[in-house]
Amino acid sequence: MRVMVFMKAAEGSDNGELPPPEAFEAMDRFTEELVQAGVFVAAAGLKPTVESKRIVFDGASRTVIDGPFAEGHELVVGFSIWEVKDMDEALAWALRAPSVSSAPGAIELRPFYEFEDLAGVLPPDPEGAAPRDPTRLKLGVA
Repeated sequence: MRVMVFMKAAEGSDNGELPPPEAFEAMDRFTEELVQAGVFVAAAGLKPTVESKRIVFDGASRTVIDGPFAEGHELVVGFSIWEVKDMDEALAWALRAPSVSSAPGAIELRPFYEFEDLAGVLPPDPEGAAPRDPTRLKLGVA
């Protein structure tokens, strides 16, 4: 199973200040453990919301809102994608993740929908088209 690991903002982490070098070193060591265990798929940190845009949908209407955004503790400051056998394994890895801030933060684990989960709701393949490739869903492409 694949899980998206959201790193939530700690107090003040959306102000553009980067964590100290030792925090990056700790995260690098942890990421290397994930790689060696065959769990790591991808990861990235996100810039502050002052550089962001939010699009709000209301039916056919779209409204663009410029950052920064409030509710700092709800903001995502980074993400990883892990391939694990189950949510218990994802939780075990997440509990070992280093903290990059002295302020309280959070990690959220969200499982991906896999091809098998969607098989009953995806529209049938068009007449004459090749069957849908489950590998595309692994890449996040429906």
